[in-house]
Amino acid sequence: MAAGTIDASIIVVSYNKCRYTELCLTSMLRSNPMPEQIVVVDNGSTDGTVPFLEDRFPVLAEAQGVRFDLLRNASNVGACTARNQGLAIAFGEHIGFMDNDVAVRSRDWLGKLAGVLDEHDDHGIVGPKLVYPFAPYNIQHAGAAISQTGRVQYLGRGEPIDSPEHSDRREVQCLISACWLMKADIPECIGGLDEIFNPAQFEDFDFCYRAREAGWTVLYEPAAEMYHYESVTTDDSPDVNYKYVTIRNGMEFKRRWKRMFAQEDGPPDSECQWKQLETRPMEQTGIPPMIG
Repeated sequence: MAAGTIDASIIVVSYNKCRYTELCLTSMLRSNPMPEQIVVVDNGSTDGTVPFLEDRFPVLAEAQGVRFDLLRNASNVGACTARNQGLAIAFGEHIGFMDNDVAVRSRDWLGKLAGVLDEHDDHGIVGPKLVYPFAPYNIQHAGAAISQTGRVQYLGRGEPIDSPEHSDRREVQCLISACWLMKADIPECIGGLDEIFNPAQFEDFDFCYRAREAGWTVLYEPAAEMYHYESVTTDDSPDVNYKYVTIRNGMEFKRRWKRMFAQEDGPPDSECQWKQLETRPMEQTGIPPMIG
């Protein structure tokens, strides 16, 4: 293991959006510690993504002592399939998922998340506080809760970054996979993402429930903060009807896990309304600052 790295593999799926992928990956190389391995699975990008991944980023990763593995698909095979391809070659003790529209805010994010997993045998998956990449850096995601009827509450959405309600570590019902870290034992035990949820939506909630059913806990750790541009990964994909996919996959998630969430102390349905908030593309935000 190279100096300044930790025994972790981070899997990123790219599908165009080269500037976001570049920020995502280069910000990881400015982390302390850095992951020992970064795996990128490209789903048939046609912009400048492939030249960056084949020519420029390998040089940057090698200079930092980080192993970089690139897998290329000829077309968009879906995020679930692509992440499973990444899982097949990830070798870290801890394995993370990161969307290509996520970038590092807390320089020591990886060490903090790994520390949570290492504290207890049953700590299985941990996610950071995701914030918007422009001032005042309001919360985008602080874990997810599921009502007893299967509706989703995105905790902390739109609230101030220093909101006391979202400033302490807590166990949650599930997390979005825009950024999380998990023990490698989990996919070895329960398998990867269920590709029935391709191309995306609800595969992460399903995975969290499968992990919890197998005895692991899912946690939110606010001491680690990451930027999330939100929906860049899935927006502007003309080959996918995401409204239809979201409804279809949501129905499958409810069918599978009603036996669990109907018995849990989830939020009332009245608190599960989606908040439509302002988002800003990188052209407006520039490169957000790293802290710590």
